[in-house]
Amino acid sequence: MPYESSPLSTPQPDRGQRSLERGRDLLAPLLREPALARRLALPDWDLAIRQARAAGLLGRLHDLFVVEGLLDAVPEAPRAHLAAAHVLALKHGRDVRWEVECIAEALAETVERVVLLKGAAYLLAGLPPARGRIFTDIDVLVPLERLSQVEVALQMGGWVFGKIDAYDNAYYRRWMHQIPPMTHVARATGVDVHHTLVPRTTRVTLDPRTLLEATRAVPGNPNVHVLAPADMILHSATHLLNEGEFGRGLRDLDDLNLLLRHFGATPGFFDELIDRAAALDLRRPLFYALRYTAEILGAPLPESVRRTDRLAPPNPVLRGLMDTLFERALRPDHPSCRDGLSGTALWLLYVRSHHLRLPAHLLVPHLVRKAYVRRFVDDA
Repeated sequence: MPYESSPLSTPQPDRGQRSLERGRDLLAPLLREPALARRLALPDWDLAIRQARAAGLLGRLHDLFVVEGLLDAVPEAPRAHLAAAHVLALKHGRDVRWEVECIAEALAETVERVVLLKGAAYLLAGLPPARGRIFTDIDVLVPLERLSQVEVALQMGGWVFGKIDAYDNAYYRRWMHQIPPMTHVARATGVDVHHTLVPRTTRVTLDPRTLLEATRAVPGNPNVHVLAPADMILHSATHLLNEGEFGRGLRDLDDLNLLLRHFGATPGFFDELIDRAAALDLRRPLFYALRYTAEILGAPLPESVRRTDRLAPPNPVLRGLMDTLFERALRPDHPSCRDGLSGTALWLLYVRSHHLRLPAHLLVPHLVRKAYVRRFVDDA
């Protein structure tokens, strides 16, 4: 993937056309330049719909085409798929709002406010990434000192832990930034309870109290909060680029793209974002987030941000390696978007994610155990 010499490259103007000609990754070019919808033939639409469904972006495409006045340019058959995804997203939004009310009620006597993260936060705060977005769990952030009380309150409200062995339970509680996932016994809805944004064993020195102090109430519900704009972007970037899970990578990258466009319209926001990344020790994931939202989705970045060294960019060799890996990982999770290096890229990023969260004396036995379980236990 070609990049300019600057750390945060200028988007390549012909990327969308090249992708269309290859017949691979039609989705990123459509997100970047929706007018390409007028040029797709039915076989292209067949592939684009499959890629969008795999990436969790069918509903997002529908809303994008509505906003751009392009829905009528989509042929009837693919338009039906987009419309169905739109209806599903509307129902999902209603369900999530109700579930948030239930979580807030369950925790009313335990925490002063329920702080939502990622998808639920976008929805309740009315932010652009919420349009057409489907997600499986509701993520909340609570103070570490209230974690045990929160756990008990949720269990009293009907949420329980799934089947988990002693090792994985200890892994979550000793090393991770959240407790094991919980599921409601009646509604089968999931909640992930976080006490910080990065694992305890990571080299990042993030203080979660600074995040909680800066949260903002959602409109009409003072007991439900979301992260401050800069913190929201930094969390999304860290989750996407450090966690090693890319099944919805392009969707999460588009979340960042929309957040940057939305909050970036405020004068001085990018300076605030970079300063906040330095304060929270999250400059590297922000560097990659800005780089790939600009390159892949055309996020508009000020020239001062493109050329800045305040994000401590990696050296050119490491930058080139990460470009090779992330360019593949951030494609839709569909066979048409893979090449001979895709499997290796995803595996290397998986190992990198564990390297970032665990020191070597914990990482090696953990990976050996995971490989053993996958090979001999899961297949039994």
